[in-house]
Amino acid sequence: MALIPDSSSLVMLDYAGVAVFAATGALAAAKRGQTIVTFALFAAITGVGGGTLRDLLLGAPVFWVSEPHYIAVCIAVAGLIWAFGARWPGQEALLWLDAAGLSAYAVLGAAKAASHGAPPLVSVALGVLAATFGGIVRDVVGGRPSVVLSREIYVSAAALGSAVFVLARLAGLQDVSAGVFGVLSCFALRGGALAFGWSLPGYSAGEEAPPSA
Repeated sequence: MALIPDSSSLVMLDYAGVAVFAATGALAAAKRGQTIVTFALFAAITGVGGGTLRDLLLGAPVFWVSEPHYIAVCIAVAGLIWAFGARWPGQEALLWLDAAGLSAYAVLGAAKAASHGAPPLVSVALGVLAATFGGIVRDVVGGRPSVVLSREIYVSAAALGSAVFVLARLAGLQDVSAGVFGVLSCFALRGGALAFGWSLPGYSAGEEAPPSA
């Protein structure tokens, strides 16, 4: 999967992002006492879901179809969680792993879009979609409320990471340096939301109308 020519560090980040997201999917299955097959399914749809949507929107070959190593990583992670999942600290680990995956894929989605000639704003948007879609599918399939539907900072963190990466590249930084800044920006904002309860203000439609007679 060539994100940007000669960007082997971003390719390694790609594998790491898939593995981390796959772990969150497998942990979600573990919380529900599912079978090893469901572990693998949750790991796969979470690990490659965002990247699949990104590639489809770009009109690019779906990355894991031509490189099955990504699916193998998801299955391997599912097996590890199946074997050692009881040692994980639970929901807190899931949230922080998800933050790490979000940060990686916010940059990777934007990088892949940029490598296909997408304009900067489109690259940022695809970075957000790639970073959040797998988690959304995981939550929907797992029957849990999606963090996207809460006021908790999540999509905003992905947007920040993607934007920082794109702007850093436009400013002339190398891909690896731009990627580091993007990942750290996203993780700092999402981590702050987890650690300190940061959230965005919700929309208020004003006072409720009095009940009709």
